[in-house]
Amino acid sequence: MILVYAETQDGKVKKSALESVYFGAKMAAAQGTSCAALILGDSTDGGRLGAYGAKEVFQVSDPGLASFDSQTFAKVIASVATDKGATVLLLPDSSNGKSLTGMVAVLLKAGVITGVNKLPEVKDGKLYVERALFSGKAFATCRIDSAIAVLSVAGNSIKPQQEGSEVAVTPLSVTVPVSKTKVIEVKRSVGIVPLPEAEIVVSAGRGMKDPSNWGIVEDLAGVLGATTACSRPVADSGWRPHHEHVGQTGIAIRPNLYIAIGISGAIQHLAGVNSSKVIVVINKDPEAPFFKAADYGVVGDLFEVVPKLTESLKKFKSAHH
Repeated sequence: MILVYAETQDGKVKKSALESVYFGAKMAAAQGTSCAALILGDSTDGGRLGAYGAKEVFQVSDPGLASFDSQTFAKVIASVATDKGATVLLLPDSSNGKSLTGMVAVLLKAGVITGVNKLPEVKDGKLYVERALFSGKAFATCRIDSAIAVLSVAGNSIKPQQEGSEVAVTPLSVTVPVSKTKVIEVKRSVGIVPLPEAEIVVSAGRGMKDPSNWGIVEDLAGVLGATTACSRPVADSGWRPHHEHVGQTGIAIRPNLYIAIGISGAIQHLAGVNSSKVIVVINKDPEAPFFKAADYGVVGDLFEVVPKLTESLKKFKSAHH
């Protein structure tokens, strides 16, 4: 069995859960086994995971799981994986998933590969997994020799599709360890798609000249339904909040579309965004390094180009609605 840890937030399964379950279902189909999902804590829509390939959905509801604690969650996940005889455990490569992956692997004495973005292959009874290295500049094929494999699935690595129907959620009785951490308060950005999950990202740098000019970036993002981001100098200057900083020292992202406005494209920034499927660069400097990594580039004054692009997109959308 392939068991998938399905992340939830505010009682609903997250996009990362749909991606991981769909990834697991495709793996299971190729290996002639089944895919099941595991939800920890309260959730009202776990059954919808069946539509994305989960043959079973298990749920452990306990007051001790109300707040995320990696040590507690890891022990419960490992317990369920052992009880169900799972040979592959999938987790999202999100911030929570990253804190869980290594812990769960140690508890299961399993081989572990992180940031997987391609379906693994089975050869001679061994699992071969491909992952990116050196910020996407190279790829490594890893072989897992252990009886159990733990993999974290990179965001936006596979587009989840509904191919089945909802299933009943099966409650499980599992001993939940008492957490050693007490959560006092949780502050979370609301109303926007988090950067690691965003399919479209509009990002800007020091070329904006002043934080008061950021309106044109937000206008473009609004038309595209995109999440906004920024370069490190912008965040360090206090122009934008640090949770919008993308790059090697910020958040690494892999959206379907990344639009970089007024960003030169230093190697540290590229390292965090070059896994994007399509990169569009807008910069008045034709020698900006970012153009070498771009799929499409516009050499021009961003204060002229961006508003025109926004207006063109508005007209296109209104004509095709």
